[in-house]
Amino acid sequence: MKSAAQLYTLREFTQNESDYYQTCVKVKNIGYSSVQLSGAGPMAPETVRSISEDLDLYVTATHIPHSMFINELDKVISNHHIMGCKYVGLGAMPKEYLESVKKLNEFIMTYSDISEKLKKEGLQFIYHNHNFEFYKFDGKTIMDILFENTPSCFFFELDTYWIQAGGANPEDWIRKVKDRCEYIHFKDMGINSEFKTAFTPIGKGNLSWKSIIEACRYSNVMYAAVEQDTCEGSPFDALKASYEYLASIGVR
Repeated sequence: MKSAAQLYTLREFTQNESDYYQTCVKVKNIGYSSVQLSGAGPMAPETVRSISEDLDLYVTATHIPHSMFINELDKVISNHHIMGCKYVGLGAMPKEYLESVKKLNEFIMTYSDISEKLKKEGLQFIYHNHNFEFYKFDGKTIMDILFENTPSCFFFELDTYWIQAGGANPEDWIRKVKDRCEYIHFKDMGINSEFKTAFTPIGKGNLSWKSIIEACRYSNVMYAAVEQDTCEGSPFDALKASYEYLASIGVR
């Protein structure tokens, strides 16, 4: 398992080609060997690939808008082949699918089909959770419904913070989706000075990282993308602190 930097953490510094390049230089210098492309400004996939090759810092996953999955799937596939990126992620389920079990089943049918199409093209769909997937319909969480009613090529991009925020156990879920979660979000949860839950660098919060990493290795996770939605100080410093902590316990 290798660490990656989720560029959503640095979204304010990736809104044009020049800033994206300089940000990737800083990420490379911290020690990360790959990134997840999310929250950046519009760039041609050829440009992204060129920067990746120049810096030896490749895009290993993305987050793609729901509208592109529905209306421009061929373009999504082409762009990922150009970038050399296998994992194609949906960052969140659109709210309209949360209205009822019927609507949720529509989502399942749509993205089961998309997952199959991506698999045929040598790509892998990944679904990123938040806390709302732990809402229950008739006693069963949305996450359970997704897991039990999607094909094996529908993979999960589990987010440790949001699983905890949903009242579930990150380690349990990592083990549950064994072989269906090769790309994960490492995100710590702590308590800030106002005694409210807050995003923190890895190792600065209260999640049990050694047991989480043990679960990841059991479940054959390949990439752990460090993400911090908001940072008290510099997001670059936050990513550096997270990298150093993970490196100290054997994840680089």
